[in-house]
Amino acid sequence: QVQLQESGPGLVKPSQTLSLTCTVSGGSITTTNWHWSWIRRPPGKGLEWMGAIGYSGGTYYKTSLKSRTSISKDNSKNQFTLQLSSVTPEDTAVYYCARSLGGNWYDYTGYDSWGQGTQVTVSS
Repeated sequence: QVQLQESGPGLVKPSQTLSLTCTVSGGSITTTNWHWSWIRRPPGKGLEWMGAIGYSGGTYYKTSLKSRTSISKDNSKNQFTLQLSSVTPEDTAVYYCARSLGGNWYDYTGYDSWGQGTQVTVSS
């Protein structure tokens, strides 16, 4: 069974860049058709898909976040990363990585594997 685990700093200062890594085990991030997403949940709010990277390297972003979001992957390490620049307290959330087959990003039932989530707080 594929397993995902998020890692990175739990506290980021405003205006800095949030950087997280998702480590995948039990499956390869290069396997045909799979997509690898970052999803977050702000306190008291619902899930928000942020962006994804496909098995062959194509990237997809939520329009409102595209200008400050970058997702990349390292096939040799079986990892993919999230970088979110110019953060504000509104970016405080639990951040998840997850796997899906297609591009229906906002159907959260379509993700078959999730990381446990990692809390990131933006505060000075």
